[in-house]
Amino acid sequence: MPYKPKRPCAYPGCGRLAEREQYCAEHQKVVDKQYNQYERDPKSNKRYGRSWKRIRDRYIKLHPLCEECEKQGKLTPAEEVHHILPLSKGGGNEKSNL
Repeated sequence: MPYKPKRPCAYPGCGRLAEREQYCAEHQKVVDKQYNQYERDPKSNKRYGRSWKRIRDRYIKLHPLCEECEKQGKLTPAEEVHHILPLSKGGGNEKSNL
């Protein structure tokens, strides 16, 4: 199957061709940085930092299978960890809330 044709970068004044993205590789980094700085919620960045990643990784090591899939009789590797009571509603990172 043929690849999609390259398109011009959408960044103003750039004439390079972009492979799969809207922007060329150089300007994709610029756009991602702007998005992370101005569009993301700073509160969620604080909540889901390095400590959360450690807690999540530890939980997945202890519970390697998806709990929702197990209830349906499927054996699927866990990819995400969700809070029972969301942090925005007062939940915490305790094991009982994961």
